[in-house]
Amino acid sequence: MLTSVYQHTILNAFTVTGVGVHSGATANMTVKPADASAGITFIRTDVTDKNNVIPARWNAVVDTKLCTVLANKSGVTISTIEHLMSAFAALGIDNATVEIDGPEIPIMDGSAVQFVQAIDKAGLLRQKSRRHVLRVLKTVSYQEGEKEVFLSPADGQFFGFEISFHNALIGRQKFTHALKEEAYRGDIAAARTFGFLHEVEALRKMGLARGGSLDNAIVIDGDKVLNEGGLRFKNEFVRHKILDAIGDIYLMGVQLIGHYHGVKAGHAMNNKILHVLFSQPDAFEIIELGAAAPRHAIPAAPVYVEAERPVAVVA
Repeated sequence: MLTSVYQHTILNAFTVTGVGVHSGATANMTVKPADASAGITFIRTDVTDKNNVIPARWNAVVDTKLCTVLANKSGVTISTIEHLMSAFAALGIDNATVEIDGPEIPIMDGSAVQFVQAIDKAGLLRQKSRRHVLRVLKTVSYQEGEKEVFLSPADGQFFGFEISFHNALIGRQKFTHALKEEAYRGDIAAARTFGFLHEVEALRKMGLARGGSLDNAIVIDGDKVLNEGGLRFKNEFVRHKILDAIGDIYLMGVQLIGHYHGVKAGHAMNNKILHVLFSQPDAFEIIELGAAAPRHAIPAAPVYVEAERPVAVVA
């Protein structure tokens, strides 16, 4: 649940360097503070001959094969944005500029935990403007075969997921997470992406997983985990799907007040449910936290009254 009615950005810029799990390209990424109501924006600093600014929005998604890819009208792309966006959502970062000199966000260890740690060191800055959130008013859904995804009304932020694999190690897993910063840190942030050893060659022929390794993904061979140390959680697989969903849904541009639930879903389904939602204006409303609330709106997050100037809050 959000703990402030005010927007936040980061206090100090930070830089991380790493390989892209799909492109195999090493990139330097610097996250900088942004003005209130600016949202999250990606800037490809290696692109200088055309518009290199890419908005982190649901209607900028152009590909969802194993990751979420954004593009601007000039065709400039940035991929694998979901883990960073997940950390932004969980830690309450409304506004940030992400400068990167390559085509893909570094995969780090395959989870969001290193992004969380970097944000902690950078600190947070409370801004003067109040937050806006999207409140789901009625259930919307999207289905493709056995895959389903729902957005439903709820008095809080909830993310649930169900997966089922014909693999003895994974099998059927179900988990629901109430999105609160401390719970995210302990239950979701460290859950890594995963893949099967027998699929690696095929993925690389498709131009994917070129940077994948045991350092940045759980690799499964039959019913065994090849990574030293094994799993971080018994159900790490479904927890990672929730991590991804939090990042993908944050592409709505504001925090969700509602319940997301995915069944065998992925990045494509996550984006499609946003298209369904925004095609039905009566299914949601955008509200300002702390303002006079419409009837039946959720109570605002706890208000802490401070000075008018922005106040630094180190996470």
